[in-house]
Amino acid sequence: MWVQRTFQLPARSRGFHLVTRTIVDAMPEIDQVQTGMMQVFIQHTSASLTINENADPDVRVDFETAMNHAVPEDLPYVHTLEGPDDMPAHVKASMMGASLMVPIGSGKLMLGTWQGIYLCEHRDHGGARRVVVTINGE
Repeated sequence: MWVQRTFQLPARSRGFHLVTRTIVDAMPEIDQVQTGMMQVFIQHTSASLTINENADPDVRVDFETAMNHAVPEDLPYVHTLEGPDDMPAHVKASMMGASLMVPIGSGKLMLGTWQGIYLCEHRDHGGARRVVVTINGE
């Protein structure tokens, strides 16, 4: 089985947002897969995806703090046409990545107990974000 769907995640504030449920709800075919893989790809260069802890909301705050420390906005960037948060957003997106692979088993994502899929919004006003989700399995 192959299923591919492109859809938008609603606009979010800058930060790290759990989107596991949104993705699973958009891909009901997961239930039919006994063994397979799901790829999630974000079609943007100033937002990214990652998998990390899904329980304690402090993790999301700490992620934003750490990324802002690692990639500050006040560096002398050359690409500044789209505002001071744009180039740092590109750097953060490259560091974190545009794509995830998650195994599927017995009709469920095989995420660990405390794992969730995050949309990492690196812009102050990034807008809705398009993702392509592809499922392959049997």
